[in-house]
Amino acid sequence: MVFVGVIVVCHMVFVRYVLGDSTIWQTELVTYLLIGAVFVGSPYGLLTNGHVFVDLVPRLAGARIRQGLAILASAIVLIFVAVMFWLSAELWWEAYASGWRSETVWAVPLWMPYAAMPIGLGLLGLQGLADLAALIRGDKAPFGLEEGAAS
Repeated sequence: MVFVGVIVVCHMVFVRYVLGDSTIWQTELVTYLLIGAVFVGSPYGLLTNGHVFVDLVPRLAGARIRQGLAILASAIVLIFVAVMFWLSAELWWEAYASGWRSETVWAVPLWMPYAAMPIGLGLLGLQGLADLAALIRGDKAPFGLEEGAAS
């Protein structure tokens, strides 16, 4: 999605500044593609620990406290993702059932870009459950820190 967005931006620049024509659909498409990439790509970020976190307290804590903090953090994230999934699914359904369209000349049916939110959050929730299970089973080190990680 990001690659396609870059190609569309290049097309938009060429059409607007070289040919002198107006651009109608490019900005909107790029916005929807990047939002979709963030939501649908977020489970991969969680899988690879590509997210940013501050690990000062876990580094200074003992192994048992670190494990408890990791489980607590995962549980809070899962609650947040569940609430956001529910709200985004309601928004998607309302856009679909009401036939909402964007207020541009292109008039995209909004249920299509809005679908990225519940899909991405649903996948993120599943990845979060997998991470929590791995933490509880001991298959994954809390915060990616092995034993003796205190410095």
